[in-house]
Amino acid sequence: MDDNRRPDDIRRAAGSGETPGDRPADTTQTFGHDSDLSFVPFGADLSTAELEAIDALPSRSAILLVRSGPTAGARYLLDTDVTTVGRHPEADIFFDDVTVSRRHAEITRDASTFQIVDQRSLNGTYVNGERVDRARLVNGSEVRIGKFRLNFFVSPSDLAQAADR
Repeated sequence: MDDNRRPDDIRRAAGSGETPGDRPADTTQTFGHDSDLSFVPFGADLSTAELEAIDALPSRSAILLVRSGPTAGARYLLDTDVTTVGRHPEADIFFDDVTVSRRHAEITRDASTFQIVDQRSLNGTYVNGERVDRARLVNGSEVRIGKFRLNFFVSPSDLAQAADR
């Protein structure tokens, strides 16, 4: 898998080789009453490395930055038409935490537009603080999956093209 890593440490989503008989019982834990499900915008606190990673995105790609959770600081490149997110070891974006369902969500791409689609997860998928079944992701969107808070950013070249339209 090291051949999928880029020098700038963006984690590239790998292809999924799921087999139908490989589905043990889901053991996802629900959030307790004390869980913080509030939406708190991140502000402009991106590091130089994160800004450089965003600026380097090729057209028709995006990046998810993990802002909080067990893997805070991780970066995931979205450059395929479907990216799976979940606790299943073969998920393209693997979150090893019991608050994440094995097959939690999918991020789909159509041209340079991205959507997140919840896969009937137990704890739900949130975009900008609202639980969603499906939502379009826009530059700066906050995505919450289990304990993980992520921010979504599209390629600057796609932002420039959208502004020209």
